[in-house]
Amino acid sequence: MTDFAGVAYRRALTGRDPALVQVSFSAGVLERYRRSPGYGVTRTDTIGRVRRESGWTLDFGIAPGEEQVHVCLGDLFDRLPDAELDHWAAHVVTLPLSDRYVQAKLQRGSCIDDGDLRPW
Repeated sequence: MTDFAGVAYRRALTGRDPALVQVSFSAGVLERYRRSPGYGVTRTDTIGRVRRESGWTLDFGIAPGEEQVHVCLGDLFDRLPDAELDHWAAHVVTLPLSDRYVQAKLQRGSCIDDGDLRPW
């Protein structure tokens, strides 16, 4: 079986194309659209679509277990209206990361002291 996620990330990196990077969200992000008039959510076994009547559409992948969905970063920026970005951001799911590294990237010039420097 092909690791399509790996292919997408390799293509994003080698082609310098961040639009292909997958961003994951709790499937709860869809509840707003299921409950609101003027919106529709449809799906197959592995792919879904959120649609606003006479407006935008956003396709998403459905992860195994159906607890998470994922979207290409480029589609989030190109297809999702600015007014919807906060809603999606509130449901983002991340892999385990180094909090100190992320803090250092968010706060340039910050001093992060988390142990002695040593070879790996």
